[in-house]
Amino acid sequence: MTYNNPNKQIDNVVFDVEGVRVFYSGFMALREVYLKIPEKQIIAFIGPSGCGKSTLLRCFNRMNDLIPGAAVDGRLNYRNRNIYDPKVNSVKLRRQVGMVFQRPNPFPKSIYENIAFAPRTNGYKGNLDELVEQSLRRAAIWDEVKDKLKSKGTALSGGQQQRLCIARAIAMKPDVLLMDEPCSALDPISTRQVEELCLELKEQYTIIMVTHNMQQASRIADWTAFFNTDIDEHGKRQGKLVEFSPTEDIFSSPTTKEAAEYISGRFG
Repeated sequence: MTYNNPNKQIDNVVFDVEGVRVFYSGFMALREVYLKIPEKQIIAFIGPSGCGKSTLLRCFNRMNDLIPGAAVDGRLNYRNRNIYDPKVNSVKLRRQVGMVFQRPNPFPKSIYENIAFAPRTNGYKGNLDELVEQSLRRAAIWDEVKDKLKSKGTALSGGQQQRLCIARAIAMKPDVLLMDEPCSALDPISTRQVEELCLELKEQYTIIMVTHNMQQASRIADWTAFFNTDIDEHGKRQGKLVEFSPTEDIFSSPTTKEAAEYISGRFG
């Protein structure tokens, strides 16, 4: 179950997760999750390795569909529609719910084509030059790359590559951005740049971020979900959502012993 702070009402819900479970080859990797994701906020998923953070993140745009043997049950409503309804087109869903991965993965193309390729492929009718510039500006990298748009995106630094990937996601004009440990491969300066960018982007997008960095969650997240693991009857680790509260509350006065021990560094 979810331990929401009873004094904090969540308005403008983007995702409503109702009893979602995830299985890999029949093994339940993540038990029932109940969770409401508020609009235009940064939500951080924290917890030890193997607790289901990234597994749940991939559910929000059905990336688990691409994993052999993976299965999801329960309801995951995106703006009041269950995205696991067979009538929902997962490709269209991923245009609305973009993804930024742990390691920067720019296409082996020019900086310009990294941004323009997907919109062009999907029939974008507007001015591509304007879209490329706008996306790079929103990702706070335009001034660094505007004079080398024909250069390979893979030639940029790690931090620049990650912001390029964020710009690429923004170019599809999504509603939600999913980020799976977007700073784990970055140096402290690049990490700060991405964090500052996220704080700016939440004015337009809902951001759901998996992070192993509790300080990062405390710095930028509005809400934090803490996940942990149990051992099932077969001796396998099973992920679970333990607590979901406003970040200030979960770091200052967690409502569960598990969250308190993790945040205080007693395990994890």
